[in-house]
Amino acid sequence: MTRLRARRRVLTIGHSYAVGVNRRLAEEIARASDWDVTVVAPERFRGDFGWHHVEPAAGERCTIEAVPLHFGRRVHTMLYGRALTTLLRQRWDLVHCWEEPYVAAAAQVAATTSPRVPLVFATFQNIDKRYPPPFNWMEKYVLERADAVVAFGRTIADVLVGRGFPAARTCIISPGVDVASFSPNAAAGAGIRSRVGWSGDTPVVGFLGRFVPEKGLPALMRILDGTNAPWRALLVGNGPLEAEVRAWAAKHGDRVALATTVAHDEVPAYLNAMDVLCAPSQSTRRWREQFGRMIIEAFACGVPVVASECGEIPHVVGDAGIVLGEREERRWSDTLARLLENPGDRGELAARGRERAVSVFDWAKVGQRHVDLFSAMIDGRAIAAAGSAA
Repeated sequence: MTRLRARRRVLTIGHSYAVGVNRRLAEEIARASDWDVTVVAPERFRGDFGWHHVEPAAGERCTIEAVPLHFGRRVHTMLYGRALTTLLRQRWDLVHCWEEPYVAAAAQVAATTSPRVPLVFATFQNIDKRYPPPFNWMEKYVLERADAVVAFGRTIADVLVGRGFPAARTCIISPGVDVASFSPNAAAGAGIRSRVGWSGDTPVVGFLGRFVPEKGLPALMRILDGTNAPWRALLVGNGPLEAEVRAWAAKHGDRVALATTVAHDEVPAYLNAMDVLCAPSQSTRRWREQFGRMIIEAFACGVPVVASECGEIPHVVGDAGIVLGEREERRWSDTLARLLENPGDRGELAARGRERAVSVFDWAKVGQRHVDLFSAMIDGRAIAAAGSAA
């Protein structure tokens, strides 16, 4: 008699899963395999823009386990309740933890997961930070326990390996983008232009992200002031610099439009209203761009991208966009002027960006890379066989 192999069971844990859109990774892992995937998320979590409460969506393939969260005012100190300990005592083929290795919750997962179960962590940290006790102790403990770490980019892997984590247990897998929802849609873009009161064919320079200095908005405003070509600007986001941005926009009248209350499902339409997306991120002593999700979303929508060389951005852009120095404002202005005056150049970049989104960053491919990694670990194979994002 043929004995059927039990379905593999994967537990994935992360406070980000409190937001439905962030469970896309877990959904893709489930979709790309025949595994049972259980997601652990806080019952409620306070993010940058208010409280999030777990609400399973219709059709989700994963089992959602909402558990209490303690000391949740700061991500560094939060701990999951006893419900997580109870879950971890069940039979799992692999545990995946989407918490930075230096936070208390990661140490909790490392301490509670059976040593017989492969344990994978994930990190976005791309600066070699030296944490004070007890966070440096927790980081050391977590990395010693981890069987593998997913680095969400090349600069992240470089920092991780530079800190002494074995390269053989490091796998680079990027975040993903929904290339169906984020896709070229001229009608949607025209609708947004009409909504903000624009007509005609003056090219639109776009920005998408937080209104904070490190995202480069002050630089972008200076760059646009020095750009000798017709332009309009569509700035999507919000944050501490909103008053400064509104004051600058007022000087330009209806040439500049701000959208500060855009829901996630509206973002593709706003991107389609842009002729060029600018991502002029600026490095600081404590921060540099860890990925740049707006870049791959613009790629997927067929929007040309001009971005700074900050952090992970050059690796995300590859040859599908234009990367310029963070402080080269004159060069930025000249490059924008050339693109705004040459639809053919914009069309070539748009096609390259869309192809890169589909071939590298499509969520289905990102999910499959995680399945390949997890399968290798469960089967005891070298994780290098799982590959990494381009």
